[in-house]
Order: sequence, then C-alpha cells, then structure tokens
Amino acid sequence: MATTSISSLQIAMSRSCISSSQKFADVSTVVFGGKSKVGSWNKLASACHVASVQPFQRSFTSSSAKSVKFATKAVSESSDTSPISGLPINLKGKRAFIAGVADDNGYGWAIAKSLAAAGAEILLGTWVPALNIFESSLRRGKFDESRVLPDGSLMEITKVYPLDAVFDNLEDVPEDIKSNKRYAGSSKWTVQEVAESVKEDFGSIDILVHSLANGPEVTKPLLETSRKGYLAALSASSYSYVSLLKHFLPIINPGGSSISLTYIASERIIPGYGGGMSSAKAALESDTRVLAFEAGRKRKIRVNTISAGPLRSRAAKAIGFIDMMIDYSIANAPLQKELSAEEVGNAAAFLSSPLASAITGTVLYVDNGLNAMGVGVDSPIFKDLNIPKEQH
Repeated sequence: MATTSISSLQIAMSRSCISSSQKFADVSTVVFGGKSKVGSWNKLASACHVASVQPFQRSFTSSSAKSVKFATKAVSESSDTSPISGLPINLKGKRAFIAGVADDNGYGWAIAKSLAAAGAEILLGTWVPALNIFESSLRRGKFDESRVLPDGSLMEITKVYPLDAVFDNLEDVPEDIKSNKRYAGSSKWTVQEVAESVKEDFGSIDILVHSLANGPEVTKPLLETSRKGYLAALSASSYSYVSLLKHFLPIINPGGSSISLTYIASERIIPGYGGGMSSAKAALESDTRVLAFEAGRKRKIRVNTISAGPLRSRAAKAIGFIDMMIDYSIANAPLQKELSAEEVGNAAAFLSSPLASAITGTVLYVDNGLNAMGVGVDSPIFKDLNIPKEQH
C-alpha cells in the first residue's frame, strides 16, 4: 500500500526497487501537497473559533514494533465558555483516522491539518516501507513548519499506525512481502489488523479518510496496460477503500463520516493518466454511492468523495506533466488560480462536520470549477471569442 499522497493526478509513481504490486501512493491521493496558504487557513481559523492556548508536550506513538517517542504540541481547543457565533466547523471530541499519509506534501496531510484545526484528534496510517522515514522526519522536526495551525500551535498526531491497504489480513500477505526487509520491525499492518489495533487503543473513531492510490503502469495507455497492472490499480486505489470501510465500520460512531479522494479522469479523458487508474477512480466513485447506502442504513455513516484538481505534490511530479495540468487548469477553469492542498483539506473538514449532516453519496468537486468546462478556452480556435479573463 502506498501511503504516499497522490496529488491532483492522485497517483504515486514509486521509483523504489520493490515490486509494482507494493508501490503505493498516498493520495490522494498524494493524496498531499503544498505549504499552508494564509488566506484559506485564516478562513478555517475564523470558522472554527480555535482559541490560542499554551501547547503542552506529549509522546508520539507508533504501533510498529520499533516504537519511537518524541515531543509534539497539542492542538488548541476552543474554550467551552467562549461565545461562538455563525456556523463554526467544530470537531472537538471527534477522532479521525487518515490512511495514506507519508509526508507533509499532499492532500492527506492537508486534510489531517484541517481536521485538527477544527478540533479533531488525529490518527494516521502510513505505508509500512515509508514508516521509519516518516516517523524520523516528525521526530527531527522536519515537518514542524507545515504542522502549524491557524492559532500558531502545532498539529498533534496522537498515533501513527503502519498500514498496507493492499492486504486485508495476514493470510493475504505473500511470503516475499513478509520477509521483505522494508517490512521488518513492523507488525499488524494489514487493514483488518489496523482496525483491530485502533479499536483496542481508542475504542472508536468518527472520521475515516482514504487518501491513497497506486497504478504501477500509470504511464501506459490503457490499450497497453496488462491485466496484472490494471487489477493492481483497482486493488490499491479502489478496493482498498471498500476494505477500509468494511473493517472500520463497526468502530465508526453513528453519525460519522468517511471520505475518499478521486480525480476527474474517472469521467473525462486525461491522456497520460493510464494504467487503469481512470477505471479505478470511476470504480471508486461508483462504490461511494453504494457504500453511502449500505453504511448509511447500517450505521448512519455518511460516505463522500472529493474530486480534487491538480496539485504540485511530489508524487504527481513523478508522472511528468503535472505542471502542464496545473497551467491548463489555471487557463481554463472558471477560477483562474492554482489550487492549494488546504482548500481540499477544508472541504474535507466541512464534509466531516455536522454542517454536512445530510450530504452523502456525493462527488464534491474541489478544482476551481474545471469539471464544469466543456472546452479548453485557451485553444487558438477560440482566440476571436470575447472570453472573460481574470481582472488584475
């Protein structure tokens, strides 16, 4: 499983030596990307009414065999006595598990920050081969700058779990993976085991986020994609969400929320986004509707997916044309600006909050409106049209 966030193109192109079936990206899908934008964070801070308090020190734990501890600062909580006006996004007392965070450069990390800024407790699931590097970076303060919340405190990460969402349980894991040195020292990292560990540690959660995907043959046109590559893309990028929700559903409190990350390639042709990834995203969106019905009827859980625009994350850069996709979006979207990861994070916080209590089974587009366009208005064919442009 790759807990390497996928970006706009939500695909993690792992360049490591492990087999393609193991390469996994944190989606959001790289699920990750970008530093805080003051504007969007100020809006969230205002909406959440997060009060500034003195942060305290606490230990950070991981359920890998090689557990490490280091100091992190707690999320500030709003005062129970302070007046609240408007419609705040208040997730105080809620607990979120975000699967697919392995760095601070993508949508998964941004979602964690927005949820934390709204008061939620944060648990992370990190791809096993990336776990040591991620924990080391946290311990050494490498992510401290990007952990800063609107009130000036640092995002608290209560616990990081090793996770490989390609495997449902230990019986699914082949011997070559079990003996792989990149998995040495970690245990209980299959989906079922992680859900059981979270239940044992915390009892329940309120928010589940799926921010991971992988397509080992993403650079290949669909006609050149192998059966193995196609099925690997669906397994890592689509079924992994079904599995996560299946195993976590019993411990998600009624009224909770589950969110995944998708991409417009599910319904539009995006040349270069191949290897079955467009099919995987289409499956993910279809599954979102079915899961919304089943999880809603069983546990009153809302299930939605966010279709995010292109993001300049590390994983997306590996594909090779993310800069072109961003330029295309700026030139053709109704809102002519570059999308920030925080804007996707804030949308996730809204979907997780009581403000979205009647929203489920939906695809929420957070892409500056690019999904609404039928043509690329930057085409020379339209040069003589009086097309509105951003006023400076």
